[in-house]
Amino acid sequence: MATKTPSTTDIADEDLEPLADETARQAQRVVAAYAADADECRMLLSMLGIAPNNRLD
Repeated sequence: MATKTPSTTDIADEDLEPLADETARQAQRVVAAYAADADECRMLLSMLGIAPNNRLD
């Protein structure tokens, strides 16, 4: 079995920028539009790291 070797296109976690709020909202809308149901939508949003905050402000 081959071992994954890092390439020049790999990005370290610390090099990633946080997603802008408006960009996250747009992505959430796209995911919601294509999800089969609410459970799938929640799963996909979570997997993509764009799940809405559950804050009660």
